[in-house]
Amino acid sequence: MKSKKALKRLNKVESLLSRVIDSCPASARGLRELLDSAKASVGRAMEVVNARVAQAARKPPARSTESRPRLSAEGRKRISLAAKKRWAVAKRK
Repeated sequence: MKSKKALKRLNKVESLLSRVIDSCPASARGLRELLDSAKASVGRAMEVVNARVAQAARKPPARSTESRPRLSAEGRKRISLAAKKRWAVAKRK
């Protein structure tokens, strides 16, 4: 899953958990603690996703240290002649 989509979903989950925690009665102490720990887990997951996004942003794309050899004029001419021959054969069929 893409990081932006994951962050959106995690934000949605966190807001839902906040609403449930707020509507939970004070007498259900064990349930409230369980929901708080779930919300903390979602927060940690968001931090991990943010860290990976930041790490990917810092790292520049890998580039080849060697430059590719360019085709000489003679090489281009050979390729052109070979293509013309293939087209002529295909046209005959």
